Amino acid sequence: MYAPSELGGFLKSRRAALRPEDVGITPHPTRRRVNGLRREELAVLAGVSITHYTRLEQGRALSASDGMLEAIARTLRLSDDETAHLKDLARPAAASPRPTPPRVAHAGASARQLLAAMSEVPALVLDRHNDVLAWNRMGHALLAGHLAPQSPETPATRPNLTRMLFLDEQYRELFRNWNEEAQLGVASLRQVAGRHPHDRAIAELVGQLVMNCDEFASRWARHPVRTCTSGVKHLRHPLVGAMDLSFENLVIPGTSGQRLIAYTAAPGSPSEAALRLLGSATAPEAQEGHDAATALNHCRTGGRAGCAVSGRSWCRCR
Repeated sequence: MYAPSELGGFLKSRRAALRPEDVGITPHPTRRRVNGLRREELAVLAGVSITHYTRLEQGRALSASDGMLEAIARTLRLSDDETAHLKDLARPAAASPRPTPPRVAHAGASARQLLAAMSEVPALVLDRHNDVLAWNRMGHALLAGHLAPQSPETPATRPNLTRMLFLDEQYRELFRNWNEEAQLGVASLRQVAGRHPHDRAIAELVGQLVMNCDEFASRWARHPVRTCTSGVKHLRHPLVGAMDLSFENLVIPGTSGQRLIAYTAAPGSPSEAALRLLGSATAPEAQEGHDAATALNHCRTGGRAGCAVSGRSWCRCR
């Protein structure tokens, strides 16, 4: 994944985003040939040698000091995530110099046990590429009910949430604010790619998305960078409608970047009621001989006393 152009592209995109007047420079009345700051202007403002900065932007200075990088970051007004990304790109030698073959990852037994115990909470285990390694019943029902429940078990059918966000229409329709989700998806992938510049699986994922989705390609070219560990997902579920769910990313110790994501709704909220209804409609006993939509209709109309297709009073949707 690493190439000198990655570092250069990132720095150029951030220089272009700053106008001279933003940093106290009065533009010359003649037309400027570049958008934003020139290299020499940035170097002067950051207090670094123009030669050193030029070499850095060209990917030919791989031993830049923390002081130099932080001065450049301050001048470009980079966020903490962007500053960390700059340092990752400027020091690729810290990673393995050769691309390593993708290794098939699997969710550990304890992680699977935890997923199973979270029976009323949608949850899934992801690797650093955003491949779904495992999910519980609620996680599957919430995010990908159109896919086979066992799809994460086989690498050939394993869902990737970033790929689905751009190439899977049903998953894409799940998000009421898709543009924000798309921007975050690209920014998160940029961050991971910077941390693991020789990861072949990341390079293959980026290549596939660039070739097959113009929306992804245009966003990728702008070099957004952001880490997202928690927040709120604004969903439009095909079975139960709108939901606003909080999520948390929990890093799984002893793994190579695996994390567990869990989704919850505010107590007493309409989203909590919708989540509970989804759980009832997709429970195994509700779907005996019926699809999820039919089971959902039984749950909505029957309540505790008789909503189960089989006549049993297991439903908790009221």
